[in-house]
Amino acid sequence: MLAEKSGGFIKDPIHGYVRISQTERSVIDTEPVQRLKRIRQLAGSEFVYPAANHTRFEHVIGTMHLAGTLGEALPIGLPRSQREQLRLAALIHDIGHGPFSHVFEPLLAKYLGKSHEDFVPWLVKDTEIAERLEAAGLDARTLGQLAIGKLANRKRPYLDQIISSSVDVDKMDYLVRDSFHTGAGYGSFDVHRLLYAMDIIDNSLSVDRSAVATLESFLLARFESFRTIYFHRASRAVQIMLVRALEAARGDLQLLDFARTEDYLKLDDYKVWTQLKECKKSRKIMQDLEGRRLLKCAYERILFSGDELASNVISDEHVRADIEKQIARKAKVASEDVNIDVPTQPSVPYHDATALPSTDIQVFDRSPGDKKERVPLSEVSRIAQALQGFMNLVRVYTNESYRSRVESAARQILGEVQT
Repeated sequence: MLAEKSGGFIKDPIHGYVRISQTERSVIDTEPVQRLKRIRQLAGSEFVYPAANHTRFEHVIGTMHLAGTLGEALPIGLPRSQREQLRLAALIHDIGHGPFSHVFEPLLAKYLGKSHEDFVPWLVKDTEIAERLEAAGLDARTLGQLAIGKLANRKRPYLDQIISSSVDVDKMDYLVRDSFHTGAGYGSFDVHRLLYAMDIIDNSLSVDRSAVATLESFLLARFESFRTIYFHRASRAVQIMLVRALEAARGDLQLLDFARTEDYLKLDDYKVWTQLKECKKSRKIMQDLEGRRLLKCAYERILFSGDELASNVISDEHVRADIEKQIARKAKVASEDVNIDVPTQPSVPYHDATALPSTDIQVFDRSPGDKKERVPLSEVSRIAQALQGFMNLVRVYTNESYRSRVESAARQILGEVQT
């Protein structure tokens, strides 16, 4: 089979020149992918980091590039057809995001029982993406499942793992990209060292023990980026307010009425922000956002594993709602003026970064006979163990004028903050 003719290059600020094929170019030029230019990667972070206005579009280009690099680097000799599928799957993996990215997730979860990933196969199958893929001899259904890490090929589970796992090309790209655009500097690790240290052991993606230091840098980058970017106090205040605005205007703006793909694709940051400003029910929140009159964090506490309160508040929405009402009564404010925030909320960007399941990360070592054998990550990295469950934070937000009252009430109900 002859190699496909080049579709040109894209200059990326993170990875340099990214070569694309003609098929990739044709998919890039579809409406679902082009729409990603109008969806910010980190809605709300620009209130803290002014340059954090990068979009989902550049992220999927970078993820596609890394998927191709890893596909070529794996020593098992992946066929060109599989490398092409991995690149295309990475390119379309985020097309299901709603306006403001993760900020739209609570509405999808609450009213439809879905996440943005559930819309990817639909948008692949029922838009021009399917035509472009089939014209290249590719199966749209297969690519739609692989794009969300749910191909479930029993002989090749590593294909899903490359796209979606504890150490995948998606995370590798967004960590370095978000660090670059925010200027926070915590997402730095040697991406290519990690890519070139990967292999397939027992049909699973694994990292060579010789690169454990790089793997630890990756895990630390996830942790530090979550703490300083994704769960930043002010960024979360903006995201909470956006969720409130979306919730208030949901019915009037028919935000969840999308029986057709074209209805969903109309939803982007530009359109929905404007609609929220014009809607009577959300206008005040949007005016406060545009005037940077943000909710304030009145209380913050680190919860440790084993603490019953920790497990309930972190995991149970009904428990949080009940505690919000208790705090509001004690502070003598309306219940809607108290908001408990935890890292597991679906509106938190990359809330899965709070969990660092070392059991999901495969590491292998080489025996004297050069046989590759798995070894437990816990044996080779104490850092990975130490990071597990480290981000159990609970915060309470309220309006600035109620801050002292809510702080006092939260301390009485949730406990004194340890210093």
